[in-house]
Amino acid sequence: MSNSTGRRVAIVAGCRTPFVRAGGEFKDLGAVELGRAAVTELIARSGVDPREVRELVFGCVIAPVRSPNVAREVALASSLPRDVPGFTVNRACASANQAIVSAAEGIACGQYDTAIAGGAESLSEVPISWSRPAAQAIVAAGKARGIAAKVGAFSKVRPRDLLPVPPAIAEHSTGLTMGQSAEKMAKENRIGREEQDRFALASHLNAAKGWETGVLRAETVTVWAPPKLDRHCDRDNQIRADTTCEALAKLPPVFDRRHGSVTAGNASPLTDGAAAVLLMADAKARALGIEPLGYIRSYAFAATDPWGQLLMGPAYAAPVALDRANLTLAEMDLIEMHEAFAVQVLSNIQAFESAAFAREKLGRDKPLGEVDRSKLNVHGGSIALGHPFGATGARMVTQLLCELKRRNGRFGLLTVCAQGGMGCAMVLER
Repeated sequence: MSNSTGRRVAIVAGCRTPFVRAGGEFKDLGAVELGRAAVTELIARSGVDPREVRELVFGCVIAPVRSPNVAREVALASSLPRDVPGFTVNRACASANQAIVSAAEGIACGQYDTAIAGGAESLSEVPISWSRPAAQAIVAAGKARGIAAKVGAFSKVRPRDLLPVPPAIAEHSTGLTMGQSAEKMAKENRIGREEQDRFALASHLNAAKGWETGVLRAETVTVWAPPKLDRHCDRDNQIRADTTCEALAKLPPVFDRRHGSVTAGNASPLTDGAAAVLLMADAKARALGIEPLGYIRSYAFAATDPWGQLLMGPAYAAPVALDRANLTLAEMDLIEMHEAFAVQVLSNIQAFESAAFAREKLGRDKPLGEVDRSKLNVHGGSIALGHPFGATGARMVTQLLCELKRRNGRFGLLTVCAQGGMGCAMVLER
């Protein structure tokens, strides 16, 4: 990725917190604290002077009420100078990818030489709101003068209005949750339960191997838990190294209990965590004697009708990103696909390989190509590792570039599906 001035954007370092199940070890840590842990460790590991960093961009999907601009709060809480600005983006599950692209565009345009991008999510700290009648009554009571007027503001509030309202988990446009949309895709694409469970098993086994060999350990920072800092978490806690297809087959469907195939075992769990990467102009990195992990060769965002197949965004974004990179799927040494659900990845792979999809949906003469499963999510994906909405994209970028380095590979494709029928694809290069 560069502009006409030739300012190539390099990724020089990356790390993340452990990804843990919501309500677990990080239940007393918010998105800001998790982001601080990732950013502070990133700076320490990179050896770069914090004063070199001139922007921080973070993704966060369910922002905390008291600190909606998570990026700026992370900048203030971390080891960065206080004059480093920060802004927060939300592109649903592709939020960290958007953060990385936004920071990279600033570098390519010459606004600054060095930036940090990533994301954080605390699903243990979701904001719980009031119903509209209750909220309106509370505001009116705050403005009212006198006890009688304050009490009168609640005269039309009914007991049901006092029930807490959690964040929406359904699409605003369709009313369907992602899980329901995944079930719809499983039926329409004829992807059965056994195939989904086999894919989920591979995610767990690959992730377990990644920890056993120390590969994922090297990318992860230990986080100490408040208030006494006498407990710590140093690894992902949702990987099931001992699971089997037989064990996964016993889990009941969640979203269609009678005829469904999507279960807790073949879907990504609600997760807390943060991840960050350090980006630099290539010339700046070279001047500082830093060898980049890799480069952003190209990227693309796309969208499709949520009333159709909600999670097919990657099948629309990947061809564009590969075209912009002047590369083909066959030239990719590794492929990382976000595993919101096993059926979502399998559906997109099906589309990659389908001549009919290429012709009817993309207007292309031939399909994108076959996905070599030996190159796919080689150290596990979101089903096993977890999925903090705002952070996953940065975890994937670091994981992909580090594995390319270990294998002496050159190109990697990364895809993410996102709420609203969106998709993201990035081509990374060493």
